[in-house]
Amino acid sequence: MHYVYLIRSILYPGKTYIGNTVDIEQRLATHNSGGSPHTKLHRPWELVLMLGFKDKLKATAFEKYLKSGSGSAFARKRFW
Repeated sequence: MHYVYLIRSILYPGKTYIGNTVDIEQRLATHNSGGSPHTKLHRPWELVLMLGFKDKLKATAFEKYLKSGSGSAFARKRFW
């Protein structure tokens, strides 16, 4: 399975991140240990949502959509 995940900083709730992975537990541990340059300044992170896809291309496309203007508005309204 390929997962699209949304995480939010516990200390800075206005900071959010969207990504995709095949191992959600390991990826969250990487974010919380400072292993990702995009998220290391706002640790620790909590998982808000993860969606599973059988197809990697569909997961990547949905992640890209959530990072777009209309997708970001959709995520703010429905997930955050």
